[in-house]
Amino acid sequence: MFGNPLVDNDSLPYRFLSNLRQEFPKIDFKELDPTEDFPEVDTIHIIDTVINIGEVAIIEDIDSLENPPNLSAHDADLAFNLKLLKKLGKLKRAVIFGVPAQGFEDEIYAQLVKMLRDNGC
Repeated sequence: MFGNPLVDNDSLPYRFLSNLRQEFPKIDFKELDPTEDFPEVDTIHIIDTVINIGEVAIIEDIDSLENPPNLSAHDADLAFNLKLLKKLGKLKRAVIFGVPAQGFEDEIYAQLVKMLRDNGC
């Protein structure tokens, strides 16, 4: 689980966290900072806010993620870290469940739950 619980347009995944843990008790949902706690695994499933989408979407092509200009190490974001881990051979696959930054929370949550179920989670 990525995002920023302190920033309104980046916190929706965190607002879903308690319900997701109840809905999927076998999944260990972790709150991570992509610049500090990034696990080294072959495949990672991520729930994160994606700007400029209208509904929950699955993103599997790491190379399609846009990187904003990085002027310092503080600008490194999830996309940058995924691409770096892939380049270093420490990550083979990422499945990102992208949650819109805005919309009706109940509808977005229902979409997310369906996508998680449809993808074997």
